[in-house]
Amino acid sequence: MFRGVNCVSLDSKGRIAVPTRYRGDLLAQCAGRLIMTVDRDHCLLLYPLPEWEVIEAKLVRLSSFNVHTRRLQRLLVGHATECDMDGAGRILLPAPLRSFAGLEKDIMLIGQGNKFELWDEATWNARRAEWLAETDGEDLPAELQSLSL
Repeated sequence: MFRGVNCVSLDSKGRIAVPTRYRGDLLAQCAGRLIMTVDRDHCLLLYPLPEWEVIEAKLVRLSSFNVHTRRLQRLLVGHATECDMDGAGRILLPAPLRSFAGLEKDIMLIGQGNKFELWDEATWNARRAEWLAETDGEDLPAELQSLSL
């Protein structure tokens, strides 16, 4: 399980260093083989290869005759890019994906259980503030309304 919020920096070659606390798990789980793709919220998603393969298999089995399904397939599968962690624990973020998410220097790496999200730090801070302001509990699905934290 990947948890936590981590600030990482993009180097001049377009790489980020994976925080040390995740490296061992990524090496054990997928030998450092990762898949990066886009998200509708204009961040990037970073999956260990085995986790991505499960999602990809589900996506490609969906009917491409449904316009919403086809759009999601185009976004997620179409942008999916292999990103291998090097011996120093760095990952090269492909330029088109960096551009999509507006990643320039300071990046937030957000653990989401089976994956990470990568956000531009300023965008993350602004969106987080929006989400916190919007959270009044009235529009929560029933399964979340009964959740006790």
